[in-house]
Amino acid sequence: MISYNTKDWFSFIFHFHKSDTVRKLLPIMIAIGIYSSIVGYLEISYFKIGKNDYIHNIPIMHGMLGFVISLLLVFRTNTAYDRWWEGRKLWGGLVNNSRNLAIKLSVMLKEENDKKFFRKFIPAYASVLHKHLHDSDTGKQLFEDVDLEIDHHKHKPNQVKRIIFQKINDLYEDNKISGEQLIILNEELQSFTDICGACERIKNTPIPYSYSAFIKKFIFFYTMTLPFGYSVSLGYYVAPVVVFIFYVLASLELIAEEIEDPFGDDENDLPTKKISENIKKHIEELI
Repeated sequence: MISYNTKDWFSFIFHFHKSDTVRKLLPIMIAIGIYSSIVGYLEISYFKIGKNDYIHNIPIMHGMLGFVISLLLVFRTNTAYDRWWEGRKLWGGLVNNSRNLAIKLSVMLKEENDKKFFRKFIPAYASVLHKHLHDSDTGKQLFEDVDLEIDHHKHKPNQVKRIIFQKINDLYEDNKISGEQLIILNEELQSFTDICGACERIKNTPIPYSYSAFIKKFIFFYTMTLPFGYSVSLGYYVAPVVVFIFYVLASLELIAEEIEDPFGDDENDLPTKKISENIKKHIEELI
């Protein structure tokens, strides 16, 4: 995740990082600029369309469609950000529950070997969950055309959780912790699986295909028809204007695509690896 000063305006305006949408859209922006220039030339110089011709009414249609596409993009970006923020809250919950479990065990346990076990496996759950969410197969679990080999692809966070619970149950059977203490520990243990399941829900449930495809088609055809309506009034300036409009609309869609899956390797994705490292440091301090 990129660290930045939210109050430093000029660094945002004049700095282009590697995930900036300009770099990704530059080839198609050049193509649209050439396309708009050709359309403008044909309308102005070849067909000699003037302001009194019927074609000058086309911008009215673009104005109405522009309002519709703005609503769609607002909903799209808000939905994507909600997924990003929910992922952040889930990992914040994992941090707090790991700390609470470590604090309780640090008081309950007396033997160093038992403490050493939990110093290793509590942060191991966060580390394994990070790797699990970055595995491409995790995002394909609900796809009907993908057949995952379940026997050879074990759910690693569940395996770590089972080892932790097995150890706690052994401590109870050895009378190292009481039944009341076992119940107290159960809340944090259960939260690990709840957090993992919620993260998987975000990971393997993308925005519905038909909705995402419709927005992309809408942006494309909306932009492709702009030169026909504005060449008469803007002349050859229609090329940079259309390119800029496409850049704004397509950039919003690209940003939404990037943040709707917060467990990836993009610069704006959640720093789950760093969070898991912080959990390890905190657990070692507590136990």
